[in-house]
Amino acid sequence: MDSLRLRRALTLLSGGDWWTLADLVRQTATSRRSIESLLRELPVERSGDRFRLPPDLASRYNGAFGSDISDLSDPVAGLAGAHAETLDRLAELIAKAPRGRHALDHVAATADTVLRRALLLGARFWLPGARLLCVGDHDLTSLAVRMVHPDVEVTVVDIDERILGYIDAQGLGVRTRWADLRLGLAPSARGQADLAITDPPYTPDGIGLFVARAAEGLRDRDHGRILLAYGASERTPMLALKVQNTLSDLNLLNEAIFPDFNRYDGAEAIGSAADLYILRPTTKTWPAVAARVDRLATAIYTQGPQSVEAASPEGAPVAEDAVTEFAPALLAGDWPRGLLPKVPRTRLSTLLAKPYAAAPERVAVAVPAGLEAALPRLLLATRAGHVRVLLADRPDDLPALAEAVRPVYDVTSRATGAGIVIDAVRLPPPDGAVARIVRRILDSAHGKVANTWREALTETAGLTKKEARAAIEEAAPWAGDLSALELPLHRLGGLAAAVSRTLPEAR
Repeated sequence: MDSLRLRRALTLLSGGDWWTLADLVRQTATSRRSIESLLRELPVERSGDRFRLPPDLASRYNGAFGSDISDLSDPVAGLAGAHAETLDRLAELIAKAPRGRHALDHVAATADTVLRRALLLGARFWLPGARLLCVGDHDLTSLAVRMVHPDVEVTVVDIDERILGYIDAQGLGVRTRWADLRLGLAPSARGQADLAITDPPYTPDGIGLFVARAAEGLRDRDHGRILLAYGASERTPMLALKVQNTLSDLNLLNEAIFPDFNRYDGAEAIGSAADLYILRPTTKTWPAVAARVDRLATAIYTQGPQSVEAASPEGAPVAEDAVTEFAPALLAGDWPRGLLPKVPRTRLSTLLAKPYAAAPERVAVAVPAGLEAALPRLLLATRAGHVRVLLADRPDDLPALAEAVRPVYDVTSRATGAGIVIDAVRLPPPDGAVARIVRRILDSAHGKVANTWREALTETAGLTKKEARAAIEEAAPWAGDLSALELPLHRLGGLAAAVSRTLPEAR
């Protein structure tokens, strides 16, 4: 009953052309293992890494398919032809985009897939004045939507600084926000979207987390929708069932599934394809979302230090001596229960969500493997004079992470038997108008950048509120409604230059 996929592969192999294994997987949306099994059973000819059936045997296997029910897997097939230039531009953008990171389960969708996602949104929903939230966007769906539907406001939330910088560099008006979804959705992205789209890690916990965050991003709780890309091998229906049970636990109505709608360069284990789900929240979704994000796991990926397989129930080792000698007034993160039992504790997510009630002079922060990208935001969020951070391993981009907080902290690091210890000591107030304004913005990291910036301009440069607001909108249109904790690193690094452009002498 399910042999149609393999019969498509037989037809391709019988047509006289040579096919690579990857191309057979992609064209038939069939897992690599199934195609390999098929090739072992056939008398194929080989030419390097390519295959075909001998011409004298082709007629034995070649069978007609009849009409394809293309609208089932590709409901916008008739629309793509009018967007050839956009497709070429998307292919170029995807080719030049930062390479995917295995630890984040990145696999690039094809340009055709990204275009068809944008076309489906326009065919299925009323988009004038709509807001779209991309919960992760390594595929660059945000750019496709802005190119096809320029009147849609698009916001991207992602952990990958390179992707955020690349999207901003295209100048298409996409709003970018940094967030590690395990620690929370970017505050400015909460309750602001009519539609959300996500192509998350394909684990039940990864799907549950990303979809829950997408739901948190909806402002239209009655009519909003979440579009989800998810695929599993035809050999593993139980994996798909676990994911669908996760969606059911969130009380989401499954309005539609378009099979094999999404195609990828890679992901051959799932046939280089994934279905597209259209999900509609119900009144019972929101309490279910709150319950899930309150108990979420940090191990959500299929590879790397935060993969499901790598997760350790005992947690990472802790250099206890480095903590006890530091004598912190607050412990942030997951620490051994018996360590400094009288010292107050808080979650990393809570630290990022709102300022701690007190202003402790010394804070110790435990950052598990895989969450190192949050380091500069955690330092800014503490508001402490001295922060000691314990990492399981030294991140490759530690210099860039330290540079992001250089206006506030002097950062040093050292290795211990249990990982890396980072000390961040708050610097005295700087001299100069630009440095003082930047420092004020970063010292109020939970507050909105534009508000703090405007107040600083009125006090430091003598501008009226209206003049300050206009200067900021001209120099930094991206600063509108987000906090410093949401700024991508390239925005943090460019903050001083942007501030200088708002001072009277620069205008």
